[in-house]
This record gives sequence, structure tokens and C-alpha cells, in this order.
Amino acid sequence: MIQKTFLQAVVIVAAFFLVWFGFSQLDFMKFFKVKERTENVERKLGDMIWGQIEDTEDVITNDTIVKQLDKLLKPLCDANDIERDSLKIHIVKKDDINAFALPNNHLVVYTGLIEDCKRQEALQGVLGHEIAHIENNHVMKKLSKEIGYSVLLTAAGGSKGGQMAREILKTLSSSAYDRSLEKEADITSVKYMLKAKIDPRPMADFMYQMAQDSNINKTMYWIADHPESEERAKYILDFIKGKKLKNKTTISEKDWKTFQEQVGKE
Repeated sequence: MIQKTFLQAVVIVAAFFLVWFGFSQLDFMKFFKVKERTENVERKLGDMIWGQIEDTEDVITNDTIVKQLDKLLKPLCDANDIERDSLKIHIVKKDDINAFALPNNHLVVYTGLIEDCKRQEALQGVLGHEIAHIENNHVMKKLSKEIGYSVLLTAAGGSKGGQMAREILKTLSSSAYDRSLEKEADITSVKYMLKAKIDPRPMADFMYQMAQDSNINKTMYWIADHPESEERAKYILDFIKGKKLKNKTTISEKDWKTFQEQVGKE
């Protein structure tokens, strides 16, 4: 009797470990197609929201302007193993000093931001910040938290896509991420710049400049809902303290000014 009970126990234990081992070999994300479903939702949302912008805003397609922005973007991508073609960069004619990331790797830059940056490195810092949001999946985290994943699913597959697209666009373009995500994006951007041998100090200067400018409509610029913007400038400067900084400009000062003028004339 004791021997029979012992054998049953051994069989049960063996069966448990066999089942555990079997499950441990499964790729659950692939098995339940969670990753594929999430990527599909993100792709549909991003393209839907960008379609909304494209239909209602003045999108700049001037080849000279687009190529110049791409020149500023390229060293950040090259130095940090970011696939440039994975990013969908759009320039929109709008005076607001803003840039923001959308799902599916869309990145929108307003002409007001390009014109307001005193230094090309400041613009590169903002671009790096938004790329960091994309690379670290902050965009979907923000939307899932503030709007709800079930609502996003409905928006991606429902008939009220246009209405939801406007609501999501408002969330992404006019409200800040969680403070921890903003700091992560700031520091990641600085790391991008350091690897690309671009001086990050103008990025900190730009944040401080925006914080001090009382004439700007504070609901429509890049650090709008960031009351801690001076603190952000400070921790960027603290992060680079003691580091050997390169001051390698991507385009000449003359080309930078010409670029800003061309943007302003569009």
C-alpha cells in the first residue's frame, strides 16, 4: 500500500514537472498572438490619427525642407542604431511650438518649433526626446492609461474612428507624459546626442527659455504642461556634468538659418 502511494506521488510530481516544462517552452506572446494584436492596434491608431492631421492641417512636403530636417535627424539614428526608415517624420505648418509622437512611429513637428529653436542642437534634442518616447513604447502606455486599452481597441476597429482620432490627438499633442516617462525620454535624448557627438546643452537652454517666456500660449508648446521644466533643464545639465562634450554641428550655421527661413516662408 505504501509502495503504491509512493508511486502515485512520483507520477503526480513527474506529471507536474512535465507540464511545467512544456509550458516553459511556449512563447506565450506568440501563442496567444498578444504582440501581433497590440502591434495591429497601434498601427491602425497611428495611421488613423495621422490621416486626421493630414486631412485638416497644412503638411509641408517641400523636398528641400524635408531633406534638411532629415540631415538633422540622421546622426541621432546612425549613432544609436535606430532604423531611420522605421520613423515617419511629418512637418506641419503651424505656429505652435510643439512636436509629438503618435502610435506606429509617426513623429509630428510643427514649424513653430523649428523657427523658435535658437540652435539646431535644441531641435535635435526635442527630436531625440520624441524618438525616445517611440523607442520606449511610451506612446501606447500613455494612451492606455489615460484613455483605456478597450477604448483604443474600439477606436482602431470601430465606426467612430474619426471622432476618437481627434480625442487621441488632443491627448498626445497637448498633455504631458508621466513625470518619470518625461525624465526617461529627456535623459535618453541626451544619451542619443552624446553618442552622436552633439552638444546637449542647447536642449537644456531651450527648456529654460520656454519656461521663462510668458508671452507663449502655454497650452500650445512643447513643455506646456511641464511646470518642472526648469528642473528638467537642471537634471540634464547635472547628467552631462564632468562628461567630455563634443560640439559637432550637423549642418553649417548658414544652412541652419536658411532652413529656418525656408520653413517660415512656407
